[in-house]
Amino acid sequence: MVLLCGIKNVLPHNYSMKKYFFVCFFLLLFISAFSQRFVRHTEYKDSSHHFVMVGIHLEGDLPFGDMASRFAGNLNVGVPIVYKTQNNMLFGVEGNYFFSGNVRENPLNYMYNSYGSITGSGGTPANIRLNERGFTVYAIIGGIIKALGTNKNSGLMAYAGFGYMEHQIHIADIGRNLAAINGDMKKGYDRLTGGFAMEQFIGYAFLAKNRIVNIYGGFTFQEGFTTGLRGYQYDTMQPDSKKRNDILIGIRLGWFLPLYKKAPKEFYYN
Repeated sequence: MVLLCGIKNVLPHNYSMKKYFFVCFFLLLFISAFSQRFVRHTEYKDSSHHFVMVGIHLEGDLPFGDMASRFAGNLNVGVPIVYKTQNNMLFGVEGNYFFSGNVRENPLNYMYNSYGSITGSGGTPANIRLNERGFTVYAIIGGIIKALGTNKNSGLMAYAGFGYMEHQIHIADIGRNLAAINGDMKKGYDRLTGGFAMEQFIGYAFLAKNRIVNIYGGFTFQEGFTTGLRGYQYDTMQPDSKKRNDILIGIRLGWFLPLYKKAPKEFYYN
């Protein structure tokens, strides 16, 4: 439900949901073709292996804490690179980019006239669009409990991450008709925010014997201990130095490409 709730609203106004999933589909298709070329066999023995996994995931998040007053739900696309040991321990890094077309805090509110529009430089209404943009990067550590899996490389997966979160209100002036937010002036309104962050994931990973169907999914919890990164806000006429607790809770679905060092069987794709 989190992934689908408000999916139309979280997309940027000038970016259709159809176009977004079209790009994601062909990205997954490219990775699948890449794996077909480099995978050396169709099956491996049911034993625990060590290898590097490169993944891609799609996530839907709902904000809580201070973040809920600024943004609504968002979509999140991420790439983890993880080393899985023979004992099913996980070590790696993960990067995520999140975005939304539904912004609750409008730093340009004071510019609106009685007709509900902002007068542009030429005396005509300016076309202003607000979107959420943000990213996280984490160093992660965790493991897979193989006792709950269908084979020794699958099972309940859990990991924790420690890193950095940054987000802002992206202000798009369509037609560049509002001089007050062009160039560096925009920095006085964008609410750029960043700081230390943590992530927790709990879910299930299925790594098939054929090495192609390697999917994972579960719940994510992210906590950002952030503060404003701009020295001054033009609309409030004061510094943005408030300490914030930015929380995202979401549902994640993804796919892994395991990169084995050596194949136990000499079978090659043509």
